[in-house]
Amino acid sequence: MLPFAVQIRPGESPYRQIVYAATKSIVSGDLAPGAAFPSVRELSQALKINPNTAQKVVAELVRTGMLEVYPGVGTVVAAGRRASAGERRSLLSDDVEQLVVDARRLGLNEADVLTAVSARWAELFGREVGVRAPGRASEPPPPPSRAHSRHAVGERRRA
Repeated sequence: MLPFAVQIRPGESPYRQIVYAATKSIVSGDLAPGAAFPSVRELSQALKINPNTAQKVVAELVRTGMLEVYPGVGTVVAAGRRASAGERRSLLSDDVEQLVVDARRLGLNEADVLTAVSARWAELFGREVGVRAPGRASEPPPPPSRAHSRHAVGERRRA
């Protein structure tokens, strides 16, 4: 049994899917620092993938600092590495894209989706200080004043 969940989808690179699933588990804390990571053989057998692909996955995770290899011990989750906000956001990109596509197909607009996400967040985690209320996140910013618009600046230069 693998310490992270991955379901290989046809038509997408198994390598990328496995790297994504393992990275997501490490960044989210499901795999704690120092936890043993499956060997190349265990990965290839559990996922029914080529051992070369499994080796490539482990090598990529080591290269990005997610895993460390200790001779005689094995491969473990790297200690002390905190994922950047950008890395954490990128892990959601596929899920967010799927949500946006599904919402559009259902005829929902951005405000509907943001309201649904905010309501679900509140159900699961409560309201956080400083978080905008549903419906407010999609309000467009006020238009720039005429004095600051590019057009107005160009007019002043010509005058």
